[in-house]
Amino acid sequence: MSSPKTSIREAPPSTETGSIDQDELKLQLHRSWALIENFAASFCSMNFIGATRSFLFIGLLAGGPVAVWSTYIISIVFLTVTAAVLAEVCSALPLSGSIYIWAAESAGPKYARLWGFIVAWWSCTAWTTFVASNCQNTANFVLSQLIVWEIDIPGGIDATSIKWRSILWIVSEAILVLSVAINYLPPRLYAAIFRFSMALMLVDFLLCIIWFPIGASKTYGLRTAHEAFLVGFNGTGAPPAWNFLLSFLFTSGAMVGFDASGHIAEETKHASVAAARGLLYSAVASGILGFLATILFLFCVPDLETLFGLAAPQPFVLMYAMALGKGPSVFMTILAVIGLILNTSIAIVAASRLIFAVARDGVLPWSQLTANLAAAVTVIFIIAAALLCTILPSQVAFTSLVSAGGVPTIAAYALIPLLRLFATPNALSTRIIILALGARYFIWLLPVFNLFLFAIVISPFVYPTDAQTFNFACVIFGAITVFGVLSWWFIPEDKWLRREIILKGLEDH
Repeated sequence: MSSPKTSIREAPPSTETGSIDQDELKLQLHRSWALIENFAASFCSMNFIGATRSFLFIGLLAGGPVAVWSTYIISIVFLTVTAAVLAEVCSALPLSGSIYIWAAESAGPKYARLWGFIVAWWSCTAWTTFVASNCQNTANFVLSQLIVWEIDIPGGIDATSIKWRSILWIVSEAILVLSVAINYLPPRLYAAIFRFSMALMLVDFLLCIIWFPIGASKTYGLRTAHEAFLVGFNGTGAPPAWNFLLSFLFTSGAMVGFDASGHIAEETKHASVAAARGLLYSAVASGILGFLATILFLFCVPDLETLFGLAAPQPFVLMYAMALGKGPSVFMTILAVIGLILNTSIAIVAASRLIFAVARDGVLPWSQLTANLAAAVTVIFIIAAALLCTILPSQVAFTSLVSAGGVPTIAAYALIPLLRLFATPNALSTRIIILALGARYFIWLLPVFNLFLFAIVISPFVYPTDAQTFNFACVIFGAITVFGVLSWWFIPEDKWLRREIILKGLEDH
């Protein structure tokens, strides 16, 4: 999605540029999107209905239905307040690249560059791995439909089979190509993608709450209230209390990603208001609608023994076939696949703005290679395609890489409130009242909750743990953090974010 370059030096000063020194930054993006597109960037990136379908089985395998809905309520509260805090910072600093700029300014002059570099590495890793994992998730829907049609898959559905992994890789790469291709549309045309994607998600949701329950009630039957709300399950082998907490893997996967609105802030009209509201509103909407979808699915899934016996990479496809019939269920699968492709494409929008900002600001080594949006999209394609190639030697290798996708984002969600609390408690105040939810009074709880969530996400999911089940997310996270520190150490201060710029920014706000 390329656009003409417009230097900020040519424009009069405005609040849209916030604290950024006009001699340091070139604004190369047109403000062609409004609040609705900004809201859609996060809302569609999180894709509440697709994420619920994708992660529900993780929650059920960990703690069962009782853990799924109860941990979701806790996550809605704390992640919504986290979004409110980030929205406040976004209102003060509505810039592409957003989250690493927010971390830098929240850290204050002394540690701004250090945390800016580290969070830049975290964010780039998170968004590019998310793109790759979403392509594989979409491929799982496509290949599961072949099982419904009773089409033989060479080698069967076996992660140890090179034939199966090859087919999964080919389909995943094809989906990546399609998702990336959409991103070369001009921004004004892409606005229609935002709106269409939101409409599609809502249609999907309505069909799930109307058609799916009717079909399930007429076939295998709905779960009772006791089964939907009070039944526990331990499919992880972990001690009971930790097994219950592992259900937070589901809720974290379903609600993380609302910072996408900040990444497109420079393309949003009245960004200091619209981007902040888009971020907060998308978190609230995704949380509420995702919770409603979760409750619905808890009533509509078969009993747990039948559910975990469904032999498909995406069991929801077989559930749709069981409830609606083989023919009608195809429509729901197509709807899910199209939604996930658009979800991936919009995630690439956010990721490309992040990569573009990194290039423009000179944060990471060799970032000059992505000095325009088209180049940034291409780089994301290359990295995501390379990540998908790890499916071929080992499914465990790919799973380990993508498991790190949510970890850096959650770490950033913990870091920024922590820095706001101790480093810059009275800075970055905004002229707009964003924190109607009282986030200022609860900000001290956010680092605790997000660090707790961080510990859950890097934890092994299956016990006892061996080389095949070890969660390498902690190793990958540690490595990219080291890369961030090394970048801070070796890249001169005059290349990015000099101390006086941070001081000026804090004075302005």
